[in-house]
Amino acid sequence: MLRSLYSGVSGMKGFQTKLDTIGNNIANVNTYGFKKGRVTFQDTMSQTISSAQGPVTNGNDDARGGLNPSQVGLGSQIGSIDTIHTQGNRQTTNRPLDLALEGDGMFVLAESGTAGVNVGGNIADLEKVQLSFSRAGNFYLDNEGAIVNNNGKYVVGEPYTEVADGDNTASGSAGAITIPEDAQSFSIQTDGTINYINANNEVKVAGKLKLANFSNPGGLEKIGGNEFRATQNSGFISANGEAQDELNTFNDLSNAGENGTGQMVSGALEMSNVDLADSFTEMITSQRGFQANTKIITTSDEILQELVNLKR
Repeated sequence: MLRSLYSGVSGMKGFQTKLDTIGNNIANVNTYGFKKGRVTFQDTMSQTISSAQGPVTNGNDDARGGLNPSQVGLGSQIGSIDTIHTQGNRQTTNRPLDLALEGDGMFVLAESGTAGVNVGGNIADLEKVQLSFSRAGNFYLDNEGAIVNNNGKYVVGEPYTEVADGDNTASGSAGAITIPEDAQSFSIQTDGTINYINANNEVKVAGKLKLANFSNPGGLEKIGGNEFRATQNSGFISANGEAQDELNTFNDLSNAGENGTGQMVSGALEMSNVDLADSFTEMITSQRGFQANTKIITTSDEILQELVNLKR
């Protein structure tokens, strides 16, 4: 069979995957915190017809120049499917629980735990609560006043506790942050500090939201719901600015604006980083590439038909 027939099939499969990725990007053009995907291609192994030969200069009559290798390509294949973590545009909502990150970093979400109760501090606890990470900052309050995302996962921060003199102080461990029921209003500062006014018109601190910063965000795994999961290749930057293989303890989490993380902007949300103009351009080129590969298959089929007709 003709090699071009299988090369065309491989090209069609690659462009089909690229069109699938572009379609997903366009479908999420208005998804908060969405990071677009990109498909890259690479050629497959080539069949060598003749190898390269060096020049022969031994002074005899049979001296000759060098020869380049002769190879026939056998098609293309998917090189990678990347997640592009560029900053999305900011949309103003004026809602205090809508948070946008200006810069690197991600919100930390805990799948289990109880509002007002610490969700752990060592490796075993981290595995138990199954942390996930997100750039989507549309948060809400549950019936106990804990800050959660739209999937009901707790937003991890450092809760403040009330001491004997009536002031609130940092607890020193991470957990779900709860805003008391008697709070008249609350606000979130750029460093993640959550202030509220109690029934006595006193300003109190409910806690401080924490951020996770990864040395290789492209290594994160999408798990749906605007969330990512850390992998063995995502890396992690600890609170002291050192790169390490993974998030070991909650103390590794950083405050907003520190250790390379961005600041929090309350009353705004980060939109998808999908550019419709670029997406439609890529879709057109992918469509034409797919059509060109179908023409390769059609032409190869016509040649095979001619070979079959030689018997007549």
